[in-house]
Amino acid sequence: MPGCVDQRFLSERSSAQKLAGFTLVELVVVLAMAAGLLAIAPGLLSKGVDAMAYRALVREIVTDLRATRDHALRTGIEARFFVDLPSRKLSAGRRTIRVADSLVVDAVLAASELTAPGVGAIVFYPDGSSTGGTIRVLRRDTGQGVLLRVDWLLGRVSQQQSDDATAS
Repeated sequence: MPGCVDQRFLSERSSAQKLAGFTLVELVVVLAMAAGLLAIAPGLLSKGVDAMAYRALVREIVTDLRATRDHALRTGIEARFFVDLPSRKLSAGRRTIRVADSLVVDAVLAASELTAPGVGAIVFYPDGSSTGGTIRVLRRDTGQGVLLRVDWLLGRVSQQQSDDATAS
């Protein structure tokens, strides 16, 4: 009959409408799970940030050491990579690298290039040689680190894992 509504259709439709929403219990469970994730997220994020800062610092130091060596070779003038441990700065030319608090940096430099305790330079000469030196970068949280070595004879920059796992 035209105009008549089948009762089966109405009962199926009303039960479908009942299933379309969420119960209060389901919402509380989801909110509790979200709160739990938010509680642990800062710890996970800070470790990720520390790891990124470590990798970025190592990459910047290696890049700047190699660029300083290349500058000396290209221009025929000696070039310096400055290390200032007390102020937690490293620099080459006009560019300054700041060391994050979550990292430990120390250096072994030629005595002739030390101007104060923890302050000095690695000098690259136009013939490719250098005064040599070692810069150690460690993560405070894990003690993992890397040694960046500058060869005095060839001025070559190399990188190796640090065996010393003590971060001060």
